[in-house]
This record gives sequence, C-alpha cells and structure tokens, in this order.
Amino acid sequence: MVSLPEDYLKQMRELLQVEYETFIHTYEEAPTRSLRVNTLKLSPAQLAERVAFHLKPIPWCKEAFYYDHEQDRPGKHVYHAAGLYYIQDASAMSPAEALAPQPGETVLDLCAAPGGKTTQIAAKMQGQGLLVANEIDGKRIKALVENLERCGVTNAVVLNENPLRLTDRFAGFFDRILIDAPCSGEGMFRKDKDARERWSVRATKKCADLQLEIVSAAAPMLKPGGRLVYSTCTFNPQENEQLLVRFLTKHPEFRLVPVPQAEHYQPGRPDWTTTADPELSKAARLWPHHLRGEGHFVAVLEKNPETEESKQRPGKFPPVHAQAKKLWQQFAAETFREPDHIQGQFTLYGEHLYLVPDELPSLKGLKVERPGRYLGQVKKSHLAPSHALALSLWPDQVTQTIDFNADDPNLLLYLQGEALPVSLKKGWTLVSVDGFALGWGKVSGGLLKNHYPKWLRWDKY
Repeated sequence: MVSLPEDYLKQMRELLQVEYETFIHTYEEAPTRSLRVNTLKLSPAQLAERVAFHLKPIPWCKEAFYYDHEQDRPGKHVYHAAGLYYIQDASAMSPAEALAPQPGETVLDLCAAPGGKTTQIAAKMQGQGLLVANEIDGKRIKALVENLERCGVTNAVVLNENPLRLTDRFAGFFDRILIDAPCSGEGMFRKDKDARERWSVRATKKCADLQLEIVSAAAPMLKPGGRLVYSTCTFNPQENEQLLVRFLTKHPEFRLVPVPQAEHYQPGRPDWTTTADPELSKAARLWPHHLRGEGHFVAVLEKNPETEESKQRPGKFPPVHAQAKKLWQQFAAETFREPDHIQGQFTLYGEHLYLVPDELPSLKGLKVERPGRYLGQVKKSHLAPSHALALSLWPDQVTQTIDFNADDPNLLLYLQGEALPVSLKKGWTLVSVDGFALGWGKVSGGLLKNHYPKWLRWDKY
C-alpha cells in the first residue's frame, strides 16, 4: 500500500465512514490503465482490429478502452506516435463527456495542459468550429501543443494566459467551457508520489480559493444558455461541492443540471457542505472503489438563457507578405493533389505561417502559443512544412507518400532519424504507417532525407 498523509486518512475516514475501508483498500491495488481512440483518425472498432492489445470498453466513454498494463505497451507503439489514440485515465475522460461539445461550436478548455481533455473535445468537434485551449503554465503548454498536433487537431488556438485576462476579451463568446481546475490531486495519489507529498489541509483551502477565482473568471465568457463543466481530480468537498456553493451564491445566473453519464457514477454530497442544498446531488463523484479509475468530481452548470448576450467581432491578424504567399502557393502546388484544399485567413507570427479560424476575436496583447493551424516556417527560398501539418493530413491528399507497415524495419529507422534510400521523385513526401500520417521526408538524390522532429525521435539503443 502507498504511504498516505495522516491528515488525508483522517479526512477520508470522517467523510466516508462505513465506506472508508473499501475505499482505502484501493491503494493496495495497481492503478487501472486506459486509452481513448482518436476519432479524428479512426473508429474504436478500426483500432481494435489493428492492435493486439487486451481491450475492454469503458462504460461512460464509447471511444475508450481499458488495457492490460502487464501485457500491452500502447505508449511504445508507432500508432501512438501517429496520434491514433491518447493514453488517459478513465476517470479523467468524464469531464469532456459531460461537456458534450458539438461540431461547429465555440469551446474553451481553460486549464488545458497536458491536453487529454482538449484532444477529447477536439475529436467530438470533428474539426468544425473553434476550440480555444488555454494553459497558464508556460512549461506545461509545450505538452499541450505537442498532443494537439500529434492528434491532428486543426481548429484549435492555444493561449498561455491567466484566465482573468481572457474574461473581457471573450465575453459571451463560448457555447461551452471546461474547467478541469488545478487541485490538490487526491485522485492522483495511487500513481503520483509527488502529489502525496505536496498535499496538506492548508493546500486544499488554497486550491479552493484559486478554483473560485478561475470559475468566476470563466462565467462571463459563456453565452446565455451555454454549458460550463467544472471538474477536479480530488475528493475533499472544499474543492468540490462547497466550491459550487460559493460559486452559485455569487452567480445566481447559473444552475446545476444532472451529469449526462450519471448512471455510471455516484451523486454529489450535499451533506458535506454548509448549505446541504439537495441540488448538489446533481454533481457526480467517480470513486475508485465504485468503478475502474483513479477518481474525479464533475459538475455541469448551465447559464440562464435570458442573460444579456455579448457578441465579439472577428479579429484582425498580422498580414502575410507577398513572398510568404508565393512560397506557400508553390509548396501547395507541388505537394497537394488539390493545391487550394487549405483555405481561409492566413497570418504570420515571425517566420511561422498559420491558418486562423474565421470567427476568432483579436488576440492582440495576449500570450499566444498557437493562433491557429500551424502550417510551416517561411524560409528565404522555400516553406518548411510543420510536423503538425503532416499529422493533420491523409496520404490521399498529397502527391507523394511512402507508407510502411507497422513492423517494417525501415519504419524504425525513420523514427530514429535516419535517411532512407528510395526510388521517388524529388520533393516533400508524406511518411505514413498503415495509411496514417507520421511525418515528413524530403527526397533528394535517391534518398528520403529525414524531417521527423529531433525531440520525438526514437532511441537507437
């Protein structure tokens, strides 16, 4: 059994009472392992046909499976590098399921890194609409961008801001907002020693104050009638039901509604709050002694449809100079079967070319990590296409590809950064595995020169 803080054990004993022993026994068990299929690229049935993993369905997320950690290693499979799935705790899939975003909507993931829930939202949106992913931590945002790009997400904007700085800029803009709030992480104790060592009663109270600040900053950004999902990966009521009491007292324009997947979970606990409001039972608790997962708290809030609506105008972005346009058009003509298949508002941030969503408000003055779909870097004589662009394409969209079987030794050489001898015409070539894009190569002098990113390359030893 893992070593747990004494104050935490006391807290859980007082809260759970007769359930305490069953709950605490879960710390003697191995954590569950699970993955979610990226439906931007294939269906769950298609993945199950292609891999030999020991998969069992997760009841509250039809795109996801448990796998056997002793026998399966999905993180080391090339399909992971191709973005066919995301390794994610089953409990952590519950907030995005409750959010239920639809194609064509405007959606905000306010505390987005490392990107599990963001990529889950993106898959549900199917490339239609606008997804804004914000992360205040500059170190964690790199993982967020990498995961969005690996999963082939094309409609996301990534910001690196304090939520308070977004409130006015995006007033009344979003159909749905997810706040998977920074928390004391009690649901991570079985996996994360650092989370156990950081925990204290005082820390839970500090987290609750920060969470209230974040949710209050998000409230004005939601459209009338919109849906806000608040979630944590912790168990104490201070950061969960009692947080809702504090928020709803300040924001009577919101009301709790039942979590759509509630039949799989346990209800919220009004009796653990100062008000004992029975409405709090509409929230949901995912307990590790009631289901296979590490644990989560989820609440769905709807905004009064009669509140005042605020509309944002589409923003203006830095223009693309003539030489950059020419180099992009030249690349597209040489590389794509339909050179004009990527259309819209282009912008340059330094040397980097992006496609910006049409409905995006101005980002002037904000810290922007990605203003839209990253296309590539504009050099003096050519455009170097991005890895993100490669992973968002299908082989039949480009003029030249080289496709490997998953067990082909040459595929491993490519992932290790090696050049490969080929009989292909000169130019950019999309490298794929079993029909799924993996990265770029460039043919010159009978060699496929390797453009797989150095920081992603596989170990040679």
